[in-house]
Amino acid sequence: MSFSSPGNAAAENLDPHRMPLHVAVIMDGNGRWARRRLLNRIRGHEAGAETVRRIVRASREVGLAYLTLYAFSTENWQRPNAEVNALMGLLERFLDGEQAQLMENNIRLRAIGQTGRLPGGVKAALERVTSATSANDGMTLILALSYGGRDEIVTMAKNLAQEAAAGRLDADRIDARTVADRLETAGIPDPDLLIRTSGEMRISNFLLWQIAYAEIFFTDTLWPDFSRQEFLSILSAYQRRERRFGRV
Repeated sequence: MSFSSPGNAAAENLDPHRMPLHVAVIMDGNGRWARRRLLNRIRGHEAGAETVRRIVRASREVGLAYLTLYAFSTENWQRPNAEVNALMGLLERFLDGEQAQLMENNIRLRAIGQTGRLPGGVKAALERVTSATSANDGMTLILALSYGGRDEIVTMAKNLAQEAAAGRLDADRIDARTVADRLETAGIPDPDLLIRTSGEMRISNFLLWQIAYAEIFFTDTLWPDFSRQEFLSILSAYQRRERRFGRV
């Protein structure tokens, strides 16, 4: 299945000149979706993987440049071993299964987070797909894997301190750009829009520095039920917001 082109009629009501450059998504609700159907939680994660495909496809259609998905947090390692192992297996299969589609549709894959903690099979699959898609320039899909915003900031602060102690950096010259350039998202524009599904209204340690001025949308929809149409509706609502960045 090929993704549609950015000019697809399905997105005809969106203003191409007011599209967010970068959309970030906290994909929440897989477990509750499964529980409401008296299913194993893993079935919810499998359904959520289908939603990932749907939203990546829609993002490519409308011409988004960057899409970041919060796939697995540093806190998620505390879940039961059986669930973590099943999630890692699902992630590995997803990566291997999507490589051809990413190539066909000119999508680059990147990952942020403590990827060294991932199981060997997942790390190998991630390396294969990121390497194979590294020259693609139609859209960048960023997976936050074993990611935590506070850990990212602590690591950045340690690196800056070491550079200053070694005399490679003047502490008085540290500014917001210095910090941004040492985060895992260096070179990626900050999200313009953050979406969280499932009705929860919190950030959950996600891109804490980067979303300082992001527009935020919360929806009660559980992630497996999050539709292409609702995604496009949120993009349309985003285009009606006035972004002032602290100015009048």
